[in-house]
Amino acid sequence: MSVQTITNENFDELVLRSSKPVLVDFWAPWCGPCRMVSPIVDEIAGEREDIVVGKVNVDEQPELAMKFGVMSIPTLLVFKGGELANKAVGARPKDELLELLD
Repeated sequence: MSVQTITNENFDELVLRSSKPVLVDFWAPWCGPCRMVSPIVDEIAGEREDIVVGKVNVDEQPELAMKFGVMSIPTLLVFKGGELANKAVGARPKDELLELLD
């Protein structure tokens, strides 16, 4: 499945009402560590049909970043059943990102 662009307008539909777990990457184009994590997140999206993967550009969606207390990027959040289930801040290797989903 491809990576979804998550905005304030589609957040409830794509994340909170999803029947699958959702991995959300809060990022910005100017962020070096975000550029390191982005290809890993894209790879996970391509490999896993059992989850939804989305990205939130914090420059374009500051309300979502504030709502979830995102102070540093990249921040990765995992939602299950509409509830925040896990969180990681900073660049992480793929195996650690996959662990967030379990």
